[in-house]
Amino acid sequence: MQMSAVDPFIGTEPTELPPQTGLAATWWWPKPQIGNTHPGATYPLGMVSACAYSGAYPTGYGRHTISTDGRPPELYDRQLASGFTHFQQSGTGAIRKYYNYFRVTPMVEPLDALGRTWDLLDEEAEPGRYAATLDSGIRAEITVGPKSAVHRYTFPNHPNARVVIDLSLGGLAIPYSSTVPLRAHLEALSPGVAQGEIVVEGAPLAVHIETDAEQWRQMLWYDRRLMPGGTRLDFGSIRPTTLRPFGIMWAGPASAGQTVEIRFGFSLRGVEQARRNLERDTDGGRHGFEERSERTGAAWRDLLASIDIVTPSEERRQVFATALYHSFIKPCLALDESPFWPTDGPFVYDLSTMWDIYRTQLPLITALRPDKAVELANALLTICEQEGNFPIGYRMTRGSDAFSRQASALAHTFLADLCQLGLPGIDWEWALVHLHNDLRRTYGEEFLQYGAVHPITHTLDLAFGYWCTAKVAAVVGDRQLLEDFAPLAEQWRGAYDEQTGLLLDSTYYEGTKWNYSFRLQHDMAGRIELAGGPEAFTALLDRFFGVGAEPVVQPGVRPAAEEIRDGFALGRFEGLNNEPDMEAPWAYHYVGRPDRTAEIVHDIVHQQFGTGRGGLPGNDDSGGLSSWYVWATLGLFPVAGQALFLVNAPAVAETTVRLGEAVLRIETTGFVEPFAGGPAQYVRSASFNGRRLDRSWLHAAELHGGGHLHLELGPEASGWGAEHSPPSRPSATD
Repeated sequence: MQMSAVDPFIGTEPTELPPQTGLAATWWWPKPQIGNTHPGATYPLGMVSACAYSGAYPTGYGRHTISTDGRPPELYDRQLASGFTHFQQSGTGAIRKYYNYFRVTPMVEPLDALGRTWDLLDEEAEPGRYAATLDSGIRAEITVGPKSAVHRYTFPNHPNARVVIDLSLGGLAIPYSSTVPLRAHLEALSPGVAQGEIVVEGAPLAVHIETDAEQWRQMLWYDRRLMPGGTRLDFGSIRPTTLRPFGIMWAGPASAGQTVEIRFGFSLRGVEQARRNLERDTDGGRHGFEERSERTGAAWRDLLASIDIVTPSEERRQVFATALYHSFIKPCLALDESPFWPTDGPFVYDLSTMWDIYRTQLPLITALRPDKAVELANALLTICEQEGNFPIGYRMTRGSDAFSRQASALAHTFLADLCQLGLPGIDWEWALVHLHNDLRRTYGEEFLQYGAVHPITHTLDLAFGYWCTAKVAAVVGDRQLLEDFAPLAEQWRGAYDEQTGLLLDSTYYEGTKWNYSFRLQHDMAGRIELAGGPEAFTALLDRFFGVGAEPVVQPGVRPAAEEIRDGFALGRFEGLNNEPDMEAPWAYHYVGRPDRTAEIVHDIVHQQFGTGRGGLPGNDDSGGLSSWYVWATLGLFPVAGQALFLVNAPAVAETTVRLGEAVLRIETTGFVEPFAGGPAQYVRSASFNGRRLDRSWLHAAELHGGGHLHLELGPEASGWGAEHSPPSRPSATD
């Protein structure tokens, strides 16, 4: 994909899509109808993001306030900014941890005006670069490196221009969402050079700052008052009641068009490492804004070139390129940056919605950047070794089990895929110890004691966790664990009601039992049998996807509790407005109905995604939603943990995918350009590497090895994929 096709503004505003038709009109959207993305500068899986800051929910960018369902209410009626900050989230909902540290505010007003907002005009964004103009006439441009950011400000003619950096600010401008440093220090080292550190939620975040405005006055400030001659500020204990803003600024006369460049190096391991990170990212200070921007752009171009699609539709190309871009903003891989233990090695944070990304984004990272997947795996193993458990979500803060209620054993799924692929660089005996021990934590003891736990989805998670761990045990050669885990992997059955064919009544995270009842388990044959057989299971799926149902009305701004309750009572697919049921369309493959999958995926791809700021149907959730779109466009879906890819009709005629050292080409015959509301296309026959492919799936080793997948498409289903269901493997040895 060409970088020019990416539009980082997609998803930054409430959903604005053409009216849905057909099946798509029956899907109900319970979650906030906004992508919650930001257009700021990012580096692929890097530590830093930088963007205009308004204090809006949840990234700090934009104009909307917090919402848990329906269309988000407005906080502002236009785009505003009080400055430019770092470490934004990407597409999440209520993650609780808000960053937005080290706000930089270029000003021609007195320091007392710090904190006010300016209209944000003439915004521009591309991967690795963001720019906007404040209504004061100051033009801002920002780029980032793996562990750095470089700002460039162009001033109008003014006798008292200034650049103010605020180290006290963090969080959002909505109630209960600010972040107050516990400790902080700031020091002016020499003209144009400063360093500092803040400790927020237990994490020490250090910064080294350099500027080319050495001729301007350099002053520390506290409580919006200058400290002439001061060189250091130290705060040993800060409380919300005692916090006063503080920071550093450079000020002086500016001629029209004069630029000032500010360079930041960041580290979680102190100011000296922050300085070294800046030197590395700017080649010892010899490279400024343009050079850093070009190098970051080159990194994005290389990543985006991993997939090339053939389509005459510029809109479809833009949506796809942006989805691929959004898929690689998070998590943040921060080699040698752990603030909580002294050893070097892989570290990760902003693994924010693993209960979403494990199905789609982590398999995409594994496919396109296997080295980064291994780095992430080793980071997870180190976290488990240091903190005692695998994280369900991991932020720039202490505590890896902050999201334990959402799901269980998700790292097991990711690691099982890597193990089955045989990727080098992981000590699987070391991994097996942690995989085994982690299954006994939190809900794990209850699972072993009673056979099932509530929330009931954790029963499915843990049973699959045992199956995934057994896969690793098989590679290691631990026959005893294989034998011990076999009956535990079968305990998924205790989660279902045989009378309804659905999950038991329980509490469900962001959904109902309908949304969670069609996950792609390791024993799908047993699951279908429990529901009453293929016909009964298909009937449940048809009801869930609204076959024959009337269109629904989506929630508006601040919907009433009764409206949300009645909507959930529909037991309906969420149309990727939320992700708990994002894999459900492919459940049809297991009853020999890939034609149904084709119809549903067609409507999602062409009716639930679009161009423009309102082009996403819901929160992007750190790339979980966008990576779904990438896979669906290719006509593939990864069955996480099972080293399996399901095959479907692609949304484009031809694709080239670079998988590490291998190349996969997907070509079609009979392809007709699809359109929203139009008919789906069906796979009528297939071949892989010249051999007929009657089955509707590929093993992960086949796909990752590259080759040529040819799909013959047509306007009617042919029965392809009906005879050979995807593998159903109750035992890890199957």
